[in-house]
Amino acid sequence: MDNGDDFTPLGERQGWQGRVVSLTVAEIRAPDGSVHEREIIRHPGAAAIVPLDGREVIMVRQYRAAVNKEMLEIPAGKLDFEDEPPELTAHRELEEEIGQRAGHLELLAVFHNSPGFCDEITHCYLATELTDADRHPHGIEEAHMAIERIKLADVPDLVATGDLVDAKSIIGLMLARERLG
Repeated sequence: MDNGDDFTPLGERQGWQGRVVSLTVAEIRAPDGSVHEREIIRHPGAAAIVPLDGREVIMVRQYRAAVNKEMLEIPAGKLDFEDEPPELTAHRELEEEIGQRAGHLELLAVFHNSPGFCDEITHCYLATELTDADRHPHGIEEAHMAIERIKLADVPDLVATGDLVDAKSIIGLMLARERLG
C-alpha cells in the first residue's frame, strides 16, 4: 500500500472549533471493510523561517503553553487568512517576531508536522539579505519573547544537548546547513 488509497474517508463531523484549530471526527473504511473513527486536528498551515545573517541564525525563545516552558525556535506563524500565500506569512512573521525583512526567501521544504493526528503543513524558508524593520509582536508570548543569535555550525550540538527540541526548527536549520554546505 503506497498512499492509503485502500482507506476510504466516509465523512466527518466537527467536534470542537477553536480560534486556531478545530477537532473533527473522521469515519474511515479500512481495506478489510471495517469502519473506524479517527480524531483529527485541523490547522490552517504555517510558515517557518530560517533568518540567516552571515553564518548566524536569528531565533526566538518563547513560552509554549502546551509544554509549559520556553523554547528556542526559528520564527514561524500560522497562515492567518484562507488561501494566504505562505511567502506572505513568512515575511509578516519575520517583522512581527524579530524585526527583520528578507530580501530573498528560498523554500527549503514543505512538511506535515504530525500527520498521526493533525493536518498542519509547514512551509519552511531560508531568509537572506536581511534588513532591519519595525518589530510588531502579536500576542502575549511574542511580546515577552527573547531574540537570540546562534551560529549555524552549533546546531548539531544544540540538538544533542537538548537545548533545541522544536521539530520545525531542527528541520529548517538542518536543511539550511545542508543547502549552504
